[in-house]
Formats: sequence, structure tokens, C-alpha cells
Amino acid sequence: MAASSNSSLSGSSVSSDPEDYQPPIWKSYLYQLQQEAPRPKRIVCPKEMESRPKYYGREFHGMISREYADELLRPADGSYLIRESQRQPGTHTLALRFGPQTLNYRLFYDGKHFVAEKRFESVHDLVTDALITLYIETKAAEYIAKMTANPIYEHLGYTSLLKDKMVHRLSRGHTQSRKVTFVRDEQISSSLVRQSALKDTTEKQCSYEKIHNFKVHTFRGPHWCEYCANFMWGLIAQGVRCSDCGLNVHKQCSKLVPSDCQPDLRRIKKVFSCDLTTLVKAHNTPRPMVVDLCIREIELRGMKSEGLYRVSGFSEHIEDVRLAFDREGEKADISASAYADINIIAGALKLYLRDLPIPVITFDLYPKFIQAAKIPNAECRLEAIHEGLLQLPPAHYETLRYLMAHLKRVTTFEKDNLMTSENLGIVFGPTLMQPPEQNALTTLNDMRQQKLVVQLMIENEDVLF
Repeated sequence: MAASSNSSLSGSSVSSDPEDYQPPIWKSYLYQLQQEAPRPKRIVCPKEMESRPKYYGREFHGMISREYADELLRPADGSYLIRESQRQPGTHTLALRFGPQTLNYRLFYDGKHFVAEKRFESVHDLVTDALITLYIETKAAEYIAKMTANPIYEHLGYTSLLKDKMVHRLSRGHTQSRKVTFVRDEQISSSLVRQSALKDTTEKQCSYEKIHNFKVHTFRGPHWCEYCANFMWGLIAQGVRCSDCGLNVHKQCSKLVPSDCQPDLRRIKKVFSCDLTTLVKAHNTPRPMVVDLCIREIELRGMKSEGLYRVSGFSEHIEDVRLAFDREGEKADISASAYADINIIAGALKLYLRDLPIPVITFDLYPKFIQAAKIPNAECRLEAIHEGLLQLPPAHYETLRYLMAHLKRVTTFEKDNLMTSENLGIVFGPTLMQPPEQNALTTLNDMRQQKLVVQLMIENEDVLF
């Protein structure tokens, strides 16, 4: 059945020229199979079970053996019941008849029913979805394996659109800064670090890739995969959806989709505690606008403020700033008329950086920077830090570059604000760097290295970035 349908339902031919491309006719074979799948048949327990959990119905049979459950289910394909495990009392098993065998799954409940990652409102929905999945994967295994051979995804222009937008966006923001860096570094000695910085800066700032944030999704009604154009089977939980851009695909297709997620602002519910790369792509900016706006305000009226970044503003007012950014984005009012104390704005910037789900210096690169700080030779130490910087995700690198240039300017007002690069390192070390495992002892032991890394990045900003 599957073999004969493969040839007729493999989709229309696709032109390699995007302008000639015509969307393929939706393929109906998998949809037809869904309609043929066995329907759930609940095997009702003839007696009332006092031990029955409140979230199960009469399909609960109490503590019965696997063999007895198989006997009860054997007459009807698609029949199911729930039993309590004899080996592990207190745990529950879904017994499901499919074809010639009874399948047993460990069943869980946390407000919804599940045996794996999909959650269902009812056991009936779970069984419905399981039977469709089992039936289709049994009848059309070869067809499913071939589905991604001719995907429509590459013809929808996501990749080329991404490149065009990114080149245009970054060319505006970085052309001038790259020119300044080039002139400055030609005038100074050309150490290895300086040469590497010149060579790698352009490449680093022109690639803001972001992987999709796929999560199992419950669709209402039939849906088709936006990667391969095939039907996503299952009446309840057919596939996965990117929570940042809304792309809908099969779970197996999600492994093939490139890192070209373009987050939709309508899906980004907040600014603080949002992944850095997700935020900059959603707002179409090279850096988080929180960083730009706060630094702009601080440089406008706070560079000579004594104890800048060290003195704390009122936490209630800092929280107000956070809520303003979450609600209004770049339209948030952080002017002197709204917050006269510049320490509130400085505190909000630190809070934003501290609350990132992945720190500016990422978890996976944290050990590399800590080890770099321990190198005794000054030039080798800078080389190691520079190597670490080049491995940062582009949005993280650009945010750090911009912040360090700002902190370098802060130190030029050291006589007024009393903030040296060392003092700023003490403040920003734990803010920008957090160990992968939140261990208090590790954090305490690494504080000196955290401080030194930030201090060196400020002092050598023109070399490292």
C-alpha cells in the first residue's frame, strides 16, 4: 500500500529557480492513513475501584497482571485500560492493544496525561494520538523515511531573506566602528592579538544565526509540515512549533531545519529574562535595545556620578524600569524626568545582564575564560581571552564589545566617579560570567578570575574587540 502510494503522492516537481517555484499540492496519503487508524475502545472495569486516582475513569482496573490485561484487551484492536503495576505499586501503566500485540507504557499525570513529552487533556486523547502514530508509522515507514528528500522549505526563501536582512542591518551599525578600529590599529603596533582582532571582526559581526525553539504543539484541525509539505498526523499533537517564530514541522523534520529562526515580536512576551539572540533578532537590532538605551542615558548624564554601577538604586524603581521595558520595549521612558537617580538606570542595566537565561559570556565558554585569567604571562593571557571572545555567539560578542567600550569611557572619568577598571571588574564579573552549575563554592572561588577577565577586557578593549 505504501509503496504504490509513494510514486503518486511524492509531490509535484520543484523548480530550482525561486521565481518559478510553485507550492506543491498537499499530499493526502498520510491523512488517508489517519482516517483508517483504529479508534480507541475503553475497557471498563466491572467493579468500582476504591484505589482509583481521581484523574482516571472506569478504564482503571487496579492492580492486575500484565497477562490478565492482555487477555482483556485481546478481542479488539485499539482497546485500552489502565492498571496499577504489581512490581511498582503506586505507578500506573497504560495497556494498549495494537494489531497482534498488547503494548504497555508507563503512564504519568502532572495536570495532563503523558507517556513521553506530549501532554494530553484526557487518556482518550492520548490513546487516539498513539493509535494514529503507530498505524501510520507501521503502514508508511518507507514513505516517512523519504518525506524529507524533496523539502519545500529551501524554496520559501528563509535563508536568503535572513542573509539580506542581516547584512543590511549590520552594515549600518558597524561600518563606522570597523573603520575606526582599522585606523587605530594601523597606527599602533601589530601584535598577534591586534592582527586577529582585525581579521575576525567583520566575519563575527555578520552572522546572527539562531536555532529554532521547537516544542510539542497541539494543533486544532489538520496541519501540514512547513519543511516537507507532508501531513502532520495525529488528531491531537501532530508535530512541533517554534515558540519564537511559529514554524510548524514534523518532529523528525525539526532536526533538519537550519538555524534561521526569525523571532516574531508578537511571540516575545518580555524583554528581561529573554534569550539575548532571540531578543535582538525579534527587535531587528545588533544588540539588545535595553543595553543601548541604558548606556545612552548613563553617558548623557551620569558619567561623573560617584560610585557609578557600584552604588545601588532603589530596587522598587529598578523593578519599575524592568516592567517598562517589558511592556513598552524601546519606547520605555528612562529619562531624568522619570528617574532622576542615574543609579536606577545603571541598576536596571545590571539586572538585565544578570537575568539573561544564558549569560553574555556563555556557560559553555565560562571555563575557558576562567582558565585564561589564570595564565601568568600577560600576552598569553590576552591571547586566550581573545580566542574565547571569538567563540561567543555573535549577538553575545557584539553586546560585550559595546559594553566594554562604554566601561572604558567610564574609566576616563575615574577622578569623578571613582570607578577604575578593577572596580568595574568587581561589579560586572559575576554579572557577565556565571558558572554552568550554580554552585556557591565555585562562584566564590572564581570571583578573582571573573573580576580579572572583565578588568582586562576594559583595559584592552581596543585590542580585544
